[in-house]
Amino acid sequence: MIPTFVSYMVEKRLSDHPEEFGKGAIEGVAGPEAANNAAAAGVLVPLLTLGLPSSATAAVLLTAFQQYGLQPGPLLFTARPDLVWTLIASLYVGNVMLLVLNLPLAGVWARVMLVPRPLLFGGILVLASVGAYSLNRSILDLVLLFVVGTVGCTMRIFDVPLVPAVLGLILGPLSEQQFRRALAIAGEDLSVFVTRPICATLLVLACAVLAGPHVLRRFLPSAAAA
Repeated sequence: MIPTFVSYMVEKRLSDHPEEFGKGAIEGVAGPEAANNAAAAGVLVPLLTLGLPSSATAAVLLTAFQQYGLQPGPLLFTARPDLVWTLIASLYVGNVMLLVLNLPLAGVWARVMLVPRPLLFGGILVLASVGAYSLNRSILDLVLLFVVGTVGCTMRIFDVPLVPAVLGLILGPLSEQQFRRALAIAGEDLSVFVTRPICATLLVLACAVLAGPHVLRRFLPSAAAA
């Protein structure tokens, strides 16, 4: 979302006719779409080189890699170059297919928005239910689908971001495994996380990222008023 809006604002600032934005200006469509595609493909760089997912989609890809016994990182390029370069080539193939599909069928995709929302959401729920049940033919999977969907709707209503929750769900087990491994290496000594410079720096940065927005939200209005 951020690259899309940044690109839209830049295009509007550089345009000779900014008054046309919001009324179908082609620059306001092409620029944000190009930025969105660049950001979506860019998440593969930290994922493949460092094994760090920077979005919910990358977190799902990381889980898929781990299910097949693959650990993304620098060694992946030498251990499985066929997989890496096939994945990169698929991006080019996907862009070509999108070009072929979107140009002649743009009007059809636009008409999907004319479908009443209850019918559209009902169709999506039916397809999701069929997919979840056909995976293992288990009622438990359907129950989990509805429970997780209810939680997701509640988070959307209360404006709770979904991406951190998905990243936590994917990376939580991996973080616990590495935490136990670090404790085993340090002889069950928790102080290793604050005595090592790299660990202490990462902890301080994590705390700053978590507490920074709340601190700024609390003190900036008072500073501005002063």
